[in-house]
Parts: sequence; C-alpha cells; structure tokens
Amino acid sequence: MKAIIQAGGLGTRLRPVTHEIPKPLITVKKKPILNYLIELFVANGVDDIEIIINKDHEEDYSWWKKRYRGILPKIKIHLEAKPLGTFGGVKLLKKRFKEDFILSNGDELKDFDLREMIKYHKSHKSQPVATIALTQVANPSTYGVPLMDGAHIKEFLEKPENPPSDFVSSGIYVLSPEVFDFAPVDQESMMIEKDIFPKLAEARKLLGFKAKNYRWFPCDNIERWEAAIEHW
Repeated sequence: MKAIIQAGGLGTRLRPVTHEIPKPLITVKKKPILNYLIELFVANGVDDIEIIINKDHEEDYSWWKKRYRGILPKIKIHLEAKPLGTFGGVKLLKKRFKEDFILSNGDELKDFDLREMIKYHKSHKSQPVATIALTQVANPSTYGVPLMDGAHIKEFLEKPENPPSDFVSSGIYVLSPEVFDFAPVDQESMMIEKDIFPKLAEARKLLGFKAKNYRWFPCDNIERWEAAIEHW
C-alpha cells in the first residue's frame, strides 16, 4: 500500500524555528518527526512512501535522506513550486494512485494500529471514499470535532465552544482513488478538510475510525511541540 506525507507547509506557527528547518524535520527526542511517521508506516506494512515538500526545502530533505539512508525505506520526494494546500499537490499525483492509499500530515507523532484502520476502510459496508483516524483529547475545543451519525461523519465543528464529543481528527486518512472525483476541477490550491471532506460527508462517504490506544501529539506550534518532547 502506498502512503503520501503532506510536508509542503511553511510552518508559520513554529517560527522562528521553521525559518531554519522544515517542520517535519524538527526533532522530538533527537529524532525527526518525519522518521516516527515513516516507522509507523513500515511497522504496519506500508513501505511505498512519497513526500510532498516545498521546493525551497529540497536541500534540507536531501541531507535528511543521506543521514538516515541506512534505516529509511525507498522514498520518493515531490517538489511544490508554491504552497498548494493539503490536497493540491496530491491531486497533481493522482495518476500514481490506482488503489486505496494513506495520506498523512507530516507534523504529528502518531502511534496506533494502522492495519486495523485500513481493514476498517476496505471492509465497511458503506464503501467509504475516505476514513479519518479519530483520537480522544482532553480539550477538543481547540481542534476540529466531528459530528457523527453512527460511523459516518456529517461535518466538522472547528474549535467548538461546546464540543459534541472528545474525539478529533488526527490528520491521517485512508483514501480511495475516487477521492479525486470530489476535488475541485478548476482549483489549483485546495484543502482536503474544507474542499473535499464536506462533499464526502454530504454523500455519506466519509467515515470516522476511533483508534484504540492511540498516542498522538501534534507539533504544529511551540506549545504542542514542547508537550511532545516532554511526554512522547
């Protein structure tokens, strides 16, 4: 199974750190965040991995690959000439995805049973186009909280004052190739969260997978990165 990591963002909420190093290459316990994600994939049988990066970070990722080449699987890197959102760059690669695939943010530590999520997506009777891994957090009001109808996600409530549950999206998805049919045709930059998931939710093709024993630490701002360093 193929996985693609979205690492093209500029990491503005982690500046000034990200003026010097791309966000996915920032370390936790002396190891890049990206390495943890790749280890999760490989441990769950996913070793065909591609990464989308900003073209200005090409040298950083070249050095990263050289440093860890003894332990990394074969990885293909794609350059974005300009930021295209969380799905614009993926859409450009759609010919490469003929079967179900994994899409993940590149700035989060994740540890859960990915095989079980893949199985859930493939075997669910509603034949979903996308399945989102959900995890429980202590303060869901600072995240996007799914409004559920059974296993289906009806919509996401962004930073709700009164969250309907303590489950949030953890930024990793199993997608079927049909997801590209829901992408805006005449739009170059796009966000999967805003431009595609609402359409899938309306069509009842968007599922939430409540992962068990999930360790998840987003590292998208200084406070969360510090928490990951302390508790991972």
